[in-house]
Amino acid sequence: MYFYRYRYDDYYSQPDGNYTGDHADDEEGSSDATEGHDEEDEIYEGEYQGIPSDAKARDEPMALGQLLADGLKDRRELEIERQADEEELAQQYELIIQECGHGRFQWQLFFTLGLALMSDGVEVFVVGFVLPSAETDMCVPDSSSGWLGSIVYLGMMVGAFFWGGMADKVGRRQCLLLCMSMNGFFAFLSSFMQGYGFFLFCRMIAGFGIGGAVPIVFSYFAEVLSREKRGEHLSWLCMFWMIGEIYASAMAWAIIPHYGWSFSMGSAYQFHSWRVFVVVCALPCVCAVVALTFMPESPRFYLEVGKHDEAWMILKQIHDTNMRARGQPEKVFTVNRIKIPKQSDDFVEMQTESGNLFSKIWLTFLKCFDYPVKDSTVKLAIVWLTLSFGYYGLSVWFPDVIKHLQANEYASKVQRHNNERIEDFTFNFTLENQIHTNSLFISNRFISMKFKSVTFINSTFQSCFFEDVTSVGSFFRNCTFIEAVFYNTDIDDSKLINTDVINSTFYHNKTGCQMTFEDDYSAYWVYFVNFLGTLAVLPGNIVSALLMDKIGRLSMLGFSMILSGISCFFLWFGTSESMMLGMLCLYNGLSISAWNSLDVVTVELYPTDRRGTGFGFCNALCKLAAVMGNLIFGSLVGISKAIPILLASSVLIGGGLVGLRLPDTRSNVLM
Repeated sequence: MYFYRYRYDDYYSQPDGNYTGDHADDEEGSSDATEGHDEEDEIYEGEYQGIPSDAKARDEPMALGQLLADGLKDRRELEIERQADEEELAQQYELIIQECGHGRFQWQLFFTLGLALMSDGVEVFVVGFVLPSAETDMCVPDSSSGWLGSIVYLGMMVGAFFWGGMADKVGRRQCLLLCMSMNGFFAFLSSFMQGYGFFLFCRMIAGFGIGGAVPIVFSYFAEVLSREKRGEHLSWLCMFWMIGEIYASAMAWAIIPHYGWSFSMGSAYQFHSWRVFVVVCALPCVCAVVALTFMPESPRFYLEVGKHDEAWMILKQIHDTNMRARGQPEKVFTVNRIKIPKQSDDFVEMQTESGNLFSKIWLTFLKCFDYPVKDSTVKLAIVWLTLSFGYYGLSVWFPDVIKHLQANEYASKVQRHNNERIEDFTFNFTLENQIHTNSLFISNRFISMKFKSVTFINSTFQSCFFEDVTSVGSFFRNCTFIEAVFYNTDIDDSKLINTDVINSTFYHNKTGCQMTFEDDYSAYWVYFVNFLGTLAVLPGNIVSALLMDKIGRLSMLGFSMILSGISCFFLWFGTSESMMLGMLCLYNGLSISAWNSLDVVTVELYPTDRRGTGFGFCNALCKLAAVMGNLIFGSLVGISKAIPILLASSVLIGGGLVGLRLPDTRSNVLM
């Protein structure tokens, strides 16, 4: 077994900028972690079997200047040495990034990764927007409804953990390409699935793919930013998630309720407007994949895995790209040699052996609970859970409360008709929001008309003719049909509740589930609510980006969550749609600073070898909290205001207090 010592020279060369490693004359130009050692620094132990256990041997004085073999050092000493090397590399890398400057390369990567982050925002809201249409179009029973939202979040939760861990082993760019390609392909494929089971499967795999976007995007971008730029520009990057939400809301409003976007291929295949919406929402992901093919890997990741030649070339590319954009193409990249951390024997063995990739990801995850990041991981987990639970829970609760208020107002305007008798009359107009009780209809004609939220109770239809009739939210309870004729209607057993049909005939009855979204005013309102709620985030996003490095991450994180929790109490006064919309905008505007700060803090707290894994774990908790929030808050709509308000407020304030106790990373270099 070989153990290496490294000689660390100044990493700045003469102005000619020629790069020379310790093996400049090596024809192979090896980039292994072992490159750069001097012959006198190499210690070969041969068949060494162990360390002498007697104290005399241990206490025997060493010759002056003699190097201790790694085998004679305990694990803690090796870890201390490696930690010191890592800190020195972090300081050196910070100086290199400062020399490369901030310019065209970072902005190119900014917009590329922004498209990937935008795709994550779109994916979250696609679920809510297509859920009513998809379940109606595919005749999903009530017992199976809601699975779409839960299974997509489940896929995103697993994907965040898996791809975050993969990014620490395989690389940021490669993993992001894979996960975004998976999302784009299965999102596009899902739009053509006619069966609900296949549709669920495709959306779950698409969610699994996009789950890796957030942890990889922030890890990737942070590693090409200097300390002075990191907080601000990571916050600007967060805006793309908001842009994704705006894009999804605008496309849903423009496409889903309009049947002009739909087409059919025979009677067996229907491609309704919501499917067109799903295809359109996959476009940012496709653009991100194309743009990523032109971007290099993170140089910090290459340094972590010992590929210093590749890292140097990318750093030179960053430098030259920025200098050319500044009009200084003659400026030379002066970095000559990059420090490589000393590798312990266990680490070298782990890197060289072809072990199970999943077990390596798991081992890296366990390292997130080792010193010195153990306490930070626990606190981050609490903050991610509380912020996500409150945010996603209230995001579900707000629109549902507004729809509940609309439904109550709509029900208060219902027209009631009792004991009426209508004979030999033609109905060729829409009947809406009515209740007919103990009514008698004789020889009436219902032609090319619609029942919308109409209920007939204990009524009789005798010798009536129904043609081209559509019933939306309408039912016949305890009614009687005598010698009636139904031609091309959607009136079936689901609409006839405890109803007797005597000597009546059905011709060409409409089969399957009829899409009725174009008449649903609440659909437009839900999209409008989400759109305005997202726009309210814009001021908070700008403020957090400008003040991130001035106020500090922790202050912004803690106080943003506390203020968001306090704002929940204003919901007591939300008695109308406009007031609830105002409360939603206030809450979103206050909470966005917490999200931006949390993303920045999470990236900066973890070292490079576990940055993706740690962020992926936190993001997986975020999706778990989203599922919990949707279930709990969704069940409280229309029941009580007190429980959601107190629950969200206490959770957010508690998480904010924990966030204030996280380590301050504002002045730290990226480890």
